[in-house]
Amino acid sequence: MNENMIRQYIREAAGITCSRSGGPGGQNVNKVNTKVTLRIRLDNLPGLTDAEQSRLREVLAGRLTGEGEIVLAAGEERSQLTNRERAFARLESLIINAARLPKRRRPTAPSRGAREKRLQAKRLRGLKKAERRPDFE
Repeated sequence: MNENMIRQYIREAAGITCSRSGGPGGQNVNKVNTKVTLRIRLDNLPGLTDAEQSRLREVLAGRLTGEGEIVLAAGEERSQLTNRERAFARLESLIINAARLPKRRRPTAPSRGAREKRLQAKRLRGLKKAERRPDFE
């Protein structure tokens, strides 16, 4: 997966809408469209293998709309440009991290030395407890 290519594809394929942001901000909030909403269809994302596409759908299942879109909004800042960059950064990291295939787990077994060390520790613990017991002879 080439992350730079995917970032470029996201910026080209994402639909951007701007609206008025909520929260404090006085007159600026009432008259300036600073909130940025990004929408992107997962089908429109080239550069991903079939395995990565299916992993995306699996991991982001809760965030997908009925049409298979991811919708992400950013309206924390007073500047539309800053909110746009934040929204793109969040969307890019979301998609790249979700598409990343997990490493395959290789089962391992403890080494002979580790097994012997564990058994020796058990013996010592047993001896220590045995010494606490009273002799009934």
